[in-house]
Amino acid sequence: MCTLEKRGSLYILTLTGNDDHRLNPSLVDSISAALHCIRCEVLATPSISAALITTGEGKYFSNGGDIAWAQSNKQRFFTMMSKVRHLLTDLMSLPMPTIAAVNGHASGGGYILALCHDYVFMRKDRGYLYMGELDTGTVISPTYFAATLKAKISSPAVRRDILLKAEKITAQAAVTKGIIDAAYDNMEETMTAAVELGEELVRNNWNGEVYAENRKYLYSDVLHELTIAETDKILQDSRVLIKEAVSRL
Repeated sequence: MCTLEKRGSLYILTLTGNDDHRLNPSLVDSISAALHCIRCEVLATPSISAALITTGEGKYFSNGGDIAWAQSNKQRFFTMMSKVRHLLTDLMSLPMPTIAAVNGHASGGGYILALCHDYVFMRKDRGYLYMGELDTGTVISPTYFAATLKAKISSPAVRRDILLKAEKITAQAAVTKGIIDAAYDNMEETMTAAVELGEELVRNNWNGEVYAENRKYLYSDVLHELTIAETDKILQDSRVLIKEAVSRL
């Protein structure tokens, strides 16, 4: 699950516990509820500027979708992917700057969750970024995965290595490759930097709704893919080999 803490004008959303923070419906609903609470508070006081920092506890930021939960039937898989899609849409529409303070491994959907923030900081002493579908024999299905990578990572060669080498990328390498904004020696320094940036952005006292609309303009391709209606036919035609992927976990 997650907790939400208010520190002045900053909202700190923390994925709690020592598990791998798989994006199953329970966790996604918890995060979505927190974002809804933030949105309601901000819209109730539009004259006040705010920023969001998302982080996690334990070894993982998020290990992606909960394939083990979803593999039993197609409706579960559809439900999980639909909820993740709505979560990312809400995050990218939030009327404030957003910062991911990545505390550990971020894989698959967890990788995309981090990249859907405006800024990404990461600790150097633990964790890597990883799109492991190639290693598990899974074809990447959600088109918003590719759209997010394209929008957030400028180098085609880097995107190639992420998907076609299943490269496990450390924090320092991620900075060099232009995937994240900064890396710090440990989690304490990472959170300190995230808070400092959040406070700096808040001092600009920007209109949150204008900020959100400008973000939507900048990442219109991602939001287009996120908001495409999913149907049973799309699900049935999906090339994601769920059972095969689970067998390789």
